[in-house]
Amino acid sequence: MDVPFWVWAITVAAILGMLAFDFVGHVRTPHAPSLREAGTWSAVYVGIAIVFGLLVFWFGGAQAGGEYFAGYITEKSLSVDNLFVFVLIMASFGVPRIAQQKVLLFGITFALVLRTIFIFIGAAAIENFSWVFWIFGGILIWTAIVQARSGGHGGDEDYQENAVLRLVRRVVPTTEEHHGDRMTVKLNGKRYITPLAIALIAIGTADIIFAVDSIPAIFGLTQDTYLVFAANAFSLLGLRQLFFLIDGLLDRLVYLAYGLAVILAFIGAKLLIHAMHTNELSWLNGGEHITVIPEIPTWLSLTVIIVTLVVTTVASLRHDRTVRNRRRARDAAAAGTGSAPGAGAATGGAAAPVDGEAAPVAGEGRLAHAGDGAPRAGSSARRD
Repeated sequence: MDVPFWVWAITVAAILGMLAFDFVGHVRTPHAPSLREAGTWSAVYVGIAIVFGLLVFWFGGAQAGGEYFAGYITEKSLSVDNLFVFVLIMASFGVPRIAQQKVLLFGITFALVLRTIFIFIGAAAIENFSWVFWIFGGILIWTAIVQARSGGHGGDEDYQENAVLRLVRRVVPTTEEHHGDRMTVKLNGKRYITPLAIALIAIGTADIIFAVDSIPAIFGLTQDTYLVFAANAFSLLGLRQLFFLIDGLLDRLVYLAYGLAVILAFIGAKLLIHAMHTNELSWLNGGEHITVIPEIPTWLSLTVIIVTLVVTTVASLRHDRTVRNRRRARDAAAAGTGSAPGAGAATGGAAAPVDGEAAPVAGEGRLAHAGDGAPRAGSSARRD
């Protein structure tokens, strides 16, 4: 799709304007957003992304519109998966709930800048080297395997600090306690960074890792740089509100990791097939294109993505409902047994788990309790 410079300029200006509005309208005054506020603004940003996609359909045609929506849905679903890590970071550093919006917005802005750089580097590489598709496809296949093996995110996971954070703690003076929503504070004439700044650095380094599968995935659905940029940008906008909207829901999406693994594997296969069709490697088929397997059309990609997400979401929620029903039945049975004389001694005061019952949903209300402001042992306190 041939996009003139003025369209690029308007799109970038609109995205920067929405980020500025987010900061001035919601983050500048620290507060914990209500469910209604988070839901309303999440719907607004999704609505903007859909309207943009319809404009792409109108001016760019069905092919461009389909590629945009396939890319947007994929990037949005990957972003939801990334929220698991954000939850762990917020809890690990004891980020106060009223300050979480600021950390998220700064982290999202950093992610947008970083991904824009990666997008243009990827676009230049694809333009000049067709073998890049082999690399992108291999990355996605490997990521899909790792994702499927991990089985998602457990409720008892702890965030492990990476080398960057450990280096920052050694080099930069860090306070042990939070100071409102401030990133730095001056104490006894010396400037310190707060655990809030450390949490922001943690989210920033996590964004770099997320980009490793995010950028190849979107290039597997469209090689149009403008659509790649727009799909990434609109998937990140509204992520802050989504973080608060699905508080307690993340751990219920037990099959999301498997669904994303299927999507990444599918896109990886699509990239490898495209690499065969554009093959120029002299040692492979004499440098000739390999067209034995037909390329996967955009409509099929969009269908696979949507169906996979719907199936995994419905299956996750049904599994969660089954677990909750079993838990209620167990608690009711325990209450009835506990009323009988001597029952407490026989059971030790605790109900036996129901056979086949999954572990309790550990993520419920985790965001609410993560923001008590108290530093957690071994995380927000500086370690010497």
